[in-house]
Amino acid sequence: MKVTALSEGSRNRRVSALDAGQFSGLLQGQILLPGVDGYDRARRVFNAMIDRHPAVIIRCMSPEDVVAGIGLARANGLPVTVKGGGHGVAGRAVCDEGVMLDLSSMKRVTVDSMERIATVEPGVTLADLDRETQAFGLATPTGVVSMTGLAGLALGGGLGWLNGLHGLTCDNLLSAEVVTATGDRIIADPDENPDLLWGLRGGGGNFGVVTSFRFRLHPVAQVLAGAITFPAGKARDALRRYHEFARGCPDELSSALSLTRRDGGELSVSVVVCHAGRFENAERPLRTLRAIGPEADAIEPVSYRALQSAADEGFPPGRQHYWKSGFLTEIDDELIDVLLDFVSRMPSQASGVGLQQLHGAAARVEPSATAFPHRGQRYDCLILSQWPDPADSEQNVGWTTELFDALGPSLTTGVYVNNLGDEGSERVKQAYGPNYDRLATLNTRYDPTNGFRHNQNIKPLRAVSRAS
Repeated sequence: MKVTALSEGSRNRRVSALDAGQFSGLLQGQILLPGVDGYDRARRVFNAMIDRHPAVIIRCMSPEDVVAGIGLARANGLPVTVKGGGHGVAGRAVCDEGVMLDLSSMKRVTVDSMERIATVEPGVTLADLDRETQAFGLATPTGVVSMTGLAGLALGGGLGWLNGLHGLTCDNLLSAEVVTATGDRIIADPDENPDLLWGLRGGGGNFGVVTSFRFRLHPVAQVLAGAITFPAGKARDALRRYHEFARGCPDELSSALSLTRRDGGELSVSVVVCHAGRFENAERPLRTLRAIGPEADAIEPVSYRALQSAADEGFPPGRQHYWKSGFLTEIDDELIDVLLDFVSRMPSQASGVGLQQLHGAAARVEPSATAFPHRGQRYDCLILSQWPDPADSEQNVGWTTELFDALGPSLTTGVYVNNLGDEGSERVKQAYGPNYDRLATLNTRYDPTNGFRHNQNIKPLRAVSRAS
């Protein structure tokens, strides 16, 4: 599909209604300009701190719309961003004065229950996927909040309740259909462009726009899951015992610990578990936690789909978000002191600190086997700050930054890219660690002009001028 440049006004980062009318004839979807109905709704993302205004939003309905949108951006020298679920905390799905490709309407899921494969479009959320796959008693490993966009999650890694048994989301990506920076439609699978498939397994949105994913599915129906909760007086013991518990977890038992403050301001520790094997096999490892004497034990058989949405109410739309993240391999007394001190004076009771366990199948993958390099048993430590009033931003951002700095001696080098905010190129390099140079080489092949740069960007080794 040929897309010609728009009017002179578009070169000044403006797209006129006449331009839009001419271009819209190429689309199955819809084109939105500032001021028209639907524009403000489409540009909004999960993090209410993000308030950016694209020159044009293209609500794509097909791969052809994606091709046309990329052509429009290239012809007019405009930056391009891609919105799937819009859940990324950094808000990279939207930029000022650029072309935003809104893929959120591309939500088709097809399940081949015999082959145990799901074919998924990029606007699908975790809830959308689970609804279709759970009808057959199947699932692929994803995240832990059901309104998360699957595309962004998978391209960055995908850490959740099934990681011990079945790995990360990216480990279960079988193939993808991709529109490149030049508007070419290609396949990435083990036989065709296998280097690109490697990069898509954790390398983010640097190499093109994925318009279809194929994921391996696994039998998962009912799980033994829920939270064990401890009051402030037992928080220190709970943290110590949790580390002992996590190191002894079998593959089928994955967990996460969170520190929060209750309505009265008191600190609380909760451990959420998911056992996806024979329930009786969970009793022995759970004794480590239950021996502490929790104040509440809500672990029970539930549907996997119910577990996936259990945390949703804690993340309502419209809140300000500021996150900091890193990896831990040990939970020692020094770390515990820092966590208890800071959480006890956390400015927003909607915030929290979480330790998501990575172990088992996800940990045993070789770091170079996928673009996601952070293997071996560890915890993804996330300071997830959220608050409703923008007037409170300085206080909450300050607390988050201070806690992250205090945790520094305990954190290993590296960060989970899906938790990364606007933290600079060095932090992006830490997200990819020993795989960064290989990813940069890959991006030199697939996006040499760095057209897809409004992300956690992996710069091509030899960026080519857009004019060349």
